[in-house]
Amino acid sequence: MSNKKFLGGLILGAAAGAAIALFLSSDKGKEVVAEAKTKLEDLGNELESLINKSKVKLDEMEAKISEV
Repeated sequence: MSNKKFLGGLILGAAAGAAIALFLSSDKGKEVVAEAKTKLEDLGNELESLINKSKVKLDEMEAKISEV
């Protein structure tokens, strides 16, 4: 029973991998990958901006605390 489940899972995994590879190599797949890359780059830029703003705010807070 265990060998049948393993073999079935192996075949299903191989089929899923092949389907994903075919999709990603198609024009639509390439478009999806390019769009995902763009969105991830935008997200990274927003995150970097938020981190920089947070650093500035922390520096301002530290300066106010040291004045006291």
